[in-house]
Amino acid sequence: MTPIRTLIVDDSAFMRHALGRLLTEAGGIEVVGSVGNGELGLESARALHPDVITLDVEMPVMDGLTMLRRLMAETPTRVIMLSSLTTEGAATTLDALDSGAIDFVAKPGGSLSIDIGRVGADLVAKIQAAAAMSEASFLGHRQRAVQRHPQAPVATRPASSPIQTRSSIAARRLVVVASSTGGPGALNTLVSGLPARLGAGVVLVQHMPPGFTASLAGRLDSAGSLPVAEAGAGELLVEDEIVVAPGGHHLISSTTGRAQLVQLPPVNGVRPSADVTLLSIAPAWRERLLCVVLTGMGVDAREGARAVKAYGGTVFAQDQATATIYGMPAAVAEAGLADRVLPLGRMADAIVAWARAR
Repeated sequence: MTPIRTLIVDDSAFMRHALGRLLTEAGGIEVVGSVGNGELGLESARALHPDVITLDVEMPVMDGLTMLRRLMAETPTRVIMLSSLTTEGAATTLDALDSGAIDFVAKPGGSLSIDIGRVGADLVAKIQAAAAMSEASFLGHRQRAVQRHPQAPVATRPASSPIQTRSSIAARRLVVVASSTGGPGALNTLVSGLPARLGAGVVLVQHMPPGFTASLAGRLDSAGSLPVAEAGAGELLVEDEIVVAPGGHHLISSTTGRAQLVQLPPVNGVRPSADVTLLSIAPAWRERLLCVVLTGMGVDAREGARAVKAYGGTVFAQDQATATIYGMPAAVAEAGLADRVLPLGRMADAIVAWARAR
């Protein structure tokens, strides 16, 4: 197999060395260049035409976000961001995903992460997934990013703002949305298409580490008509409100319809896991439950979708043409569990129709 030609852009000489060694030892990846700022990154991208770029956020001369936006305009290339585990790092990373980055890996030790090997397998898997994208999928992903985020990030309320509850009506129907790679952009599109009076509660299970889901909720809160916030332990799942499963926790629901947050081990390599959420709530919600599986790597949500179907619920999956990574929705569709396979642009209308059906 042809090795994945990868360019490393990071201002730390130590990080460039550590990443280069990690990727080379993984096999199947060739590090074709290693530079210390965004300006050199752009020059190297034009000269080397790498398959994938790993891109640091904080750099001198030209930072990672500026480089990314210029790269997507001038030399579109698949990018995996490296982010620090901070509130500011999370916000910038979401800007990067809005601007066309495929995915990100959070450095476990901050900007100078001497234990980068802890996330080495995750980084390699995301590089491989980015490289495996078809040209059509990548160009579609980039075009959707341009349409969502042509200039500057959208202003949002602080990520920590609680939901301003407009109704205390316990949800009579529930929509659980599962997503991973490409999910933040897909969720933005989905949430912006939902009306203020949906007639169902919504739970979003996006694969992200702690801290990042709070920023995601803040972004989505400004995307559409429904209020969005991170789920809190013991909160009632309410109609016409969206909650996001917090990074580092699995979200389950009690029989009374209250969210419970648990720190059981990762499932399918992730926490939160959509399988955990769906398997826990399918027996109680039965035909009142809709599972929506969007873009993402892996097979999380497949077994949960199987449970949803077994208890009389409904399953929708995103189609291949509009998915950044056709992994999770493919696993559901190929297992024969999807009642409908839909393009992203039609998913919100399908959810509304389901929520309002007798």
